Amino acid sequence: MPRKNIYVTQPSLPPLDEFIPYLEQIWSNKILTNNGPFHQQLEGALCEYLGVEHLSLFTNGTIALVTALQALRVSGEVITTPYSFVATAHSLLWNGLKPVFVDIDPNTCNLDPTKIEAAITPQTSAILPVHCYGNPCAVDQIHNIASTYGLKVIYDAAHAFGVRYKGNSLLRYGNLSVLSFHATKVFNTFEGGAIICPDALTKQRIDYLKNFGFADEVTVTAPGINGKMSEINAAFGLVQLKHVAKVLDQRKTVEARYRDALRDVAGIQCIAPHPDAEGNSSYFPIFVRESFPLKRDILYQRLKDRGFFGRRYFYPLISNMPMYQSMPSACRESLPVSNVMADQVLCLPIYPDLEHEIVDEICSLIRDAAHE
Repeated sequence: MPRKNIYVTQPSLPPLDEFIPYLEQIWSNKILTNNGPFHQQLEGALCEYLGVEHLSLFTNGTIALVTALQALRVSGEVITTPYSFVATAHSLLWNGLKPVFVDIDPNTCNLDPTKIEAAITPQTSAILPVHCYGNPCAVDQIHNIASTYGLKVIYDAAHAFGVRYKGNSLLRYGNLSVLSFHATKVFNTFEGGAIICPDALTKQRIDYLKNFGFADEVTVTAPGINGKMSEINAAFGLVQLKHVAKVLDQRKTVEARYRDALRDVAGIQCIAPHPDAEGNSSYFPIFVRESFPLKRDILYQRLKDRGFFGRRYFYPLISNMPMYQSMPSACRESLPVSNVMADQVLCLPIYPDLEHEIVDEICSLIRDAAHE
């Protein structure tokens, strides 16, 4: 029997029999959405697990990003990264904001803090960094810059579930942090997301915004949106949360195996783990440098031909996409590191039950290619 194709990630699914009682309870309650009991339970459970005080669940991470910008009344220009999933910049356009792209650090793939101040103008109101691949941004430097210039900071933390920095939750940094619980993430609710809030008042405003602006049955406080998570998604999240510690340990084992096997392969570079962080192994990107015998796309196709479907996260750059490329900050000459990383990145398969033999076969293909 031929081996199945291996993709860059696969959803982590708990035993079905654990989920059935929750479905039965939903049917019994006849509460399918609108801040039901499982929705409330999951918010509390996630706060406890993540080490945060306030969290608002959403139907997906993109709507959460759009709402976070609304909640802080961000206007004008927002400094952000071109090296991310398109939802990061799209959330700005949907709010009528102007993205201003700044280059990234080649060692972390996160916004380069030394480039941020030069991009600030009188129209700048916020910074929207991304904890790329779950690696912490330069949060202390970004905080200092934001404080100096009176800017808000919203972290796109879609990759950063459970990541800790200097012993505390990475999600506590910035004015808000936004999570994604998409099926491909280390913790998922099929589809879902969340905003981490610093205080109860901010959470209340966000809760209003995600429910059309309703404060009560007859009072609408703001032009909100429908961003509520359903009871079924929340129930699945409660089941997932029981297994997430094991899932993270399994992912770390796969990451360690990759790192050990590819450590000395000339022309292949991996991102070094952050010395002050406990990561979540959400992705395993390699960078196919010019010294490697094969171009990135050729290596990508060779792996694909063998049934190993990696992903070029993030290629193309957001700044090179049609709706952004005419912006002054999208100029390739201003984003040299981002363009190089996008042209060389290849994320290898990583998920909890990925067999070690598969990891070894992928690494063997890469090592063999290094000697051509």
